[in-house]
Amino acid sequence: MAKAKKNNTEEPIEKQLWKAADKLRKNIDAAEYKHIILGLIFLKYISDAFEELFEKLNLGEGDYAGADPEDKDEYKAENVFFVPENARWSTLQSKAKLPEIGKAVDEAMDAIEKDNPSLRDVLPKVYARGNLDPTSLGSLIDLVGNIALGDAKARSADVLGHVFEYFLGEFALAEGKKGGQFYTPRSVVELLVDMLEPYKGRVFDPCCGSGGMFVQSEKFVADHQGRVNDISIYGQESNQTTWRLAKMNLAIRGIDSSQVKWNNEGSFLNDNHKDLKADYVIANPPFNDSDWSGDLLRKDGRWKHGTPPTGNANYAWIQHFLYHLSPSGQAGFVLAKGALTSKTSGEGDIRKALIEARLVDCIVNLPAKLFLNTQVYPYATEPMKSFLLMPAIWGI
Repeated sequence: MAKAKKNNTEEPIEKQLWKAADKLRKNIDAAEYKHIILGLIFLKYISDAFEELFEKLNLGEGDYAGADPEDKDEYKAENVFFVPENARWSTLQSKAKLPEIGKAVDEAMDAIEKDNPSLRDVLPKVYARGNLDPTSLGSLIDLVGNIALGDAKARSADVLGHVFEYFLGEFALAEGKKGGQFYTPRSVVELLVDMLEPYKGRVFDPCCGSGGMFVQSEKFVADHQGRVNDISIYGQESNQTTWRLAKMNLAIRGIDSSQVKWNNEGSFLNDNHKDLKADYVIANPPFNDSDWSGDLLRKDGRWKHGTPPTGNANYAWIQHFLYHLSPSGQAGFVLAKGALTSKTSGEGDIRKALIEARLVDCIVNLPAKLFLNTQVYPYATEPMKSFLLMPAIWGI
């Protein structure tokens, strides 16, 4: 009898890392733990990029002749974050087994923010808290230290960025329904991006979560041999901790996040991009949000197709997206399934007005269980398009 072949297939590195990191979580809630581990992954990324350029500057050859490796302007010129000595990964890893490692990591995060204004108030300082023991933190540092496969900055960014995205998804699952507030499943984001094809122009997400829509938009352009610099991103997020994740998620890929804003009032009450007319709106707004301050916005100029009910923001979001579109702009977004049929407080009339105005391009019915405990549809809208009603799908 022939022997069965041994299966030598190893799990991808991101799955191996997740299992190891999750074992170290112990009694820490996933909502808090994600900032601990994702902060370390981010720190490893910027330190890798810094140290690669540091070596080139230190050698002083070619274009780097006479350069000072401790000059912050040298790093700014190449879009690399400057990492002070006490925050460099090699320094922290040398202290990983010490009892005061938590304090050292918090001080490293502070030092990086001071030297890089775009990261001000973004990085987590949670490593010296009592619920994270120094031994577990030291093991996490050793674990993250093994992520980068290869020395090149591009390779490091690719691996670390992929791990960062995978961990975001796993933490969303671990947190349950609340995880959907900061993470949209990658398959859904890719579908929206593939439908809209944002090759060039302004991309806007007024409820951007951890920034996945922006990441996939830039990846789409790169995958189709386009020029990533031909698109610019604009975003807003009302949850500050989620906004911080977005800033790190974008920074780890070298995406300019200067126009990704935070305020705790949200897009309806305090629109950070009032004058923006975007070429693309890609979004996953909160489903059936009843606490959106609709009573304060009854006469708002955005409600051209009807005043949305105060108890549900679905049709407020749709009209907010339309308000921010350029004359030739397109929007793709996700909403709860009930938004297709609801007639509560005039929602049916707004839906009819949108259709009669030929604003609906298509509606795609997604399979169940793509989102955490939620049934959804992604919508794509494009001004001045006709529509055809078909079973489960609206399309051209």
